[in-house]
Amino acid sequence: MQDLYFRKESGEFFLEADRMKIHAKLDIPADGSAGEKPPLVIVLHGYTGHMEEDHIAGLAGALCESGFAALRVELYGHGMSDGEFREHTVLKWLTQLLYVIDYAAALPWRGNLYLTGHSQGGLTVMLAAAAKGDVLKAVIPLSPAVNIHYGSRTGEFLGMQFDPEHIPAEFERDGRVLNGNYLRAAQLLPLEDAMERTGCPVFIVHGDADEAVPIRGSREAVRKYKNAQLKEIPGDTHCYDHHLDQVIRAVLDFLEQMERN
Repeated sequence: MQDLYFRKESGEFFLEADRMKIHAKLDIPADGSAGEKPPLVIVLHGYTGHMEEDHIAGLAGALCESGFAALRVELYGHGMSDGEFREHTVLKWLTQLLYVIDYAAALPWRGNLYLTGHSQGGLTVMLAAAAKGDVLKAVIPLSPAVNIHYGSRTGEFLGMQFDPEHIPAEFERDGRVLNGNYLRAAQLLPLEDAMERTGCPVFIVHGDADEAVPIRGSREAVRKYKNAQLKEIPGDTHCYDHHLDQVIRAVLDFLEQMERN
């Protein structure tokens, strides 16, 4: 297969969904065997994040070096995508992610389609897996922030305490203002139903020293899936500040195993 085949759609661009631009970057392996289609992995950042963070760009680069195409996207209110951070919610992310999955699923050159996301992106991936399990080979939540959902119901968000029955019109966290609808929408996320309905394999990776999103949420989540496993990274933090190499190796090993099956 000619090198052009792999490079023809790579680069940085914008997708448009409901008149809003979604910033995307696609990296495709430069070589491959004749007749083979590279598997494609959609990669999402987390809350306040973007596609060039070390753990996001590092994973995308390693994927490409290992023969996987990587489609990074920045969702509503983050990075170079449209929307104000103040107005974003996980439900808005989910709606945009479903569009991104449709886009990726329609690409004629790809092989199997995988989905991964970090933190809030990992939570969004867990929701999308139930809706798009028919086109996804597997999903890989990285330090998934399930505490966004459960905390919004009990009155806790990133260390902030609030009355879950009387959510304020807006609130500030770490110097950034969010519309109270962020918490209202988080309360309504169908997370339990999504985990029960997901049929494709789920591979969760989480550092056991994560203070922002405690690993107990992933330990509980993995038991609620039909087909899931959890890879714990000893001593690592939420963004894998100490052992990113172990995280990347775990993800690659899982993907390579899936490709052999």
